[in-house]
Amino acid sequence: MSDLLAYLSPSWRDEALQRLQSELPPEKMNNVTTSMSNIYKNCPGGDEQFLFVECRDGKVTRVETGSGEPPQAEFRIIGDYETFAKISRAELGSQKALMTGKLKLKGNLARALKLAAVADRLNKVLAKIPTQY
Repeated sequence: MSDLLAYLSPSWRDEALQRLQSELPPEKMNNVTTSMSNIYKNCPGGDEQFLFVECRDGKVTRVETGSGEPPQAEFRIIGDYETFAKISRAELGSQKALMTGKLKLKGNLARALKLAAVADRLNKVLAKIPTQY
């Protein structure tokens, strides 16, 4: 029996929220208020899935996963499951993925690039979750 959580599953989502809230104080998140919906194409099993993260004043307040239409967010980021998995494992930076066309962004690009460091901090925490991709 493995102790790995299935990527984007409800148990993974709950673990992600708990870790993000305990490991990223508001000042580490630049006290930012923002939200993003990552839309995963070409997932194992063929579904399209999403990961939604919301921050208010630097505190991670919501993490949601699922399939279908994601919650409305300041940023919609669309890419392949494998690209997002690499970002979540901290093998690929979100800014590099955007700039090389591996991800498509809907939202203010200049603001997104400013927030890239915050996104990478989030991903470093997510990378520590024992996950089955």
